[in-house]
Amino acid sequence: MESKLAKIKEKCLACEKCNLCATRTNVVFADGIPNHKLVLIGEAPGYWEDQKGKPFVGKAGQLLDKIFASVGLSRERDVYICNTIKCRPPENRNPLPEEKEACREYLEAQLEILQPKIILLCGGVALSSMLPQYSGITKVRGKWFDGPYGSKMMPIFHPSYLLRNDSREKGSPKWLMWQDIQEIKHQYDLIP
Repeated sequence: MESKLAKIKEKCLACEKCNLCATRTNVVFADGIPNHKLVLIGEAPGYWEDQKGKPFVGKAGQLLDKIFASVGLSRERDVYICNTIKCRPPENRNPLPEEKEACREYLEAQLEILQPKIILLCGGVALSSMLPQYSGITKVRGKWFDGPYGSKMMPIFHPSYLLRNDSREKGSPKWLMWQDIQEIKHQYDLIP
């Protein structure tokens, strides 16, 4: 599994299929532990991710780690983390359709190699990439959908959205995320 991912990463590191290759500092391929249980697909690298070459390392990543830790999960032991696209768009804008298409082969290869049982679609870009028939994550977050290779996919709020919505009251984004992560952990624990 890891040698196959290493070959895809090597190809991705040299990629020049879209204009983002000219402005990136680092390709952000993945982080966490390659496994068949749980994969989180984010949107696109931000400034800190581009600097360090790893997904979710800024404030949103720190919050994501805390969310996982709240149910006993960690990226070091339990979660493989990747993004829809592997290079940072200028000014952290949403990826263009042609950029998502250029990176699609890398994301599909990661999923084919891992064949995870659970895929978390973190944010609107990941949602539109994997379930293009849906728009607006607030309508579908917390629901299970059939995914590739027999997986179950759940859209979840992006941690950066949670950072902008501080309330923890019932029905708030943070409260909903707490419900979602508990359901995710329940399903995770059912996987042999």
